[in-house]
Amino acid sequence: MIDTTTFETHRAHLRNIAYRMLGEMAAAEDVVQEAWLRWRRTDGEDIRDPRAWLSAATVRLSLDALRKVRARRESYVGPWLPEPLLPDDTRAFAADAPAARAELASDLSLALLHVLERLAPEERAALILHDAFDCDYAEIAAMLDKNETACRKLVSRARERVKADRPRFTASKEAHRDLLMRFAQASSSSDPQEMMALLAPDAIAYTDGGGRAAAALNPIYGPDKIARFITGLGRKFYANVALDSSMTEINGQPALVIRDGKELLGVFTIETDGEKITTLYGLRNPDKLARFMRAFEVS
Repeated sequence: MIDTTTFETHRAHLRNIAYRMLGEMAAAEDVVQEAWLRWRRTDGEDIRDPRAWLSAATVRLSLDALRKVRARRESYVGPWLPEPLLPDDTRAFAADAPAARAELASDLSLALLHVLERLAPEERAALILHDAFDCDYAEIAAMLDKNETACRKLVSRARERVKADRPRFTASKEAHRDLLMRFAQASSSSDPQEMMALLAPDAIAYTDGGGRAAAALNPIYGPDKIARFITGLGRKFYANVALDSSMTEINGQPALVIRDGKELLGVFTIETDGEKITTLYGLRNPDKLARFMRAFEVS
């Protein structure tokens, strides 16, 4: 007899693992669906620890999926950014991860997920399992089909890379919101100097249009180039349009939503040193924003 109840009990946990591995909810849902099909095929098989069995299946399926999507992302038009996570999912995912290693468990920011993209698939899996879900090395070794020593090395290498690449500053949500609102005001101005004043000297901007919306094809470095690109985009496409901006949260951080009436034009979030914007993430690909639009009834 197929045990549907047991699977549904762990579905949110499996989605959590798959999203952290893949950075895309649609891909994560596909992985969880495949895990369900494998669970069905056990058909009453004696599984002592269903959560461990399902977690292992999800990790292995996520690794396979990650290797496939990486090839696709290499030919992606412009910078690839993770799909934004809705507030309810963010809270559920953070609550699902153990508090023992709260920093990685609670950090679902685009900045961290962007850094995780630079890890090898098995490094990413080992780090997420150990630091977000508090799995021991024996459990990780069983999931990755490696010995414990190899898994320790995977986690160590991954930590070093994440430490080197992730944002160096931790700012309050209030500082994020303040800078984002000032960014919204500066975006509506035709004067790039107003925006330049908000940007750190080494600021970087990533804009993800995926070939479906106007965006830079490469990361933009430096306040002058970022400001000129953003204000130029506004002049070119939205000079005679009254844009609406509002605040929400994606991946646990404040985010700016920009609309033209009911049409969603983009979602922006930042990293900041508390005073200036150090990194700007602009999501404009409608495929990435589809769930976001449905949830907020934007059409």
